[in-house]
Amino acid sequence: MLLKENGIAPEFSLADETGKIHRLSDYKGKNVLLYFYPKDDTPGCTAEACSFRDDYSAYEKAGVVIIGISADSVASHAKFKAKYHLPFNLLADTDHAVCKQYGVWGTKKMMGKEFDGIFRTSYLISPDGKIKKVFAEVKPAGHSQEVLAALN
Repeated sequence: MLLKENGIAPEFSLADETGKIHRLSDYKGKNVLLYFYPKDDTPGCTAEACSFRDDYSAYEKAGVVIIGISADSVASHAKFKAKYHLPFNLLADTDHAVCKQYGVWGTKKMMGKEFDGIFRTSYLISPDGKIKKVFAEVKPAGHSQEVLAALN
């Protein structure tokens, strides 16, 4: 089940594409866009990441830190980030613990098959650690613009 707006965003501790550990509490006092995506270097996830990259200066101007999270490995994130010149951190949730905390891990269906995976979801977290906005069932194209519009 997705977390609710106005609730406290759960603390986490995950490695980025270089192996450096990031905690949500490291960003206290800042707005954070935590976006969960299914898989590095797939069409939808690439489109979503590149739109955040292309709009990155608007996020900086708005004082928003972007953090991507998927179940991919640190090495996979390093390749994905380098290939597309992504200016933000990608965190590796290989055991799905953070995805489960945030309610974005579960059974999905595609082409008649069921499998466990990440539901494309974003959370906008306020400087005091509360969830300002939940973006569920995100469509990769246009999502960055949707988030920017919600900041105003």
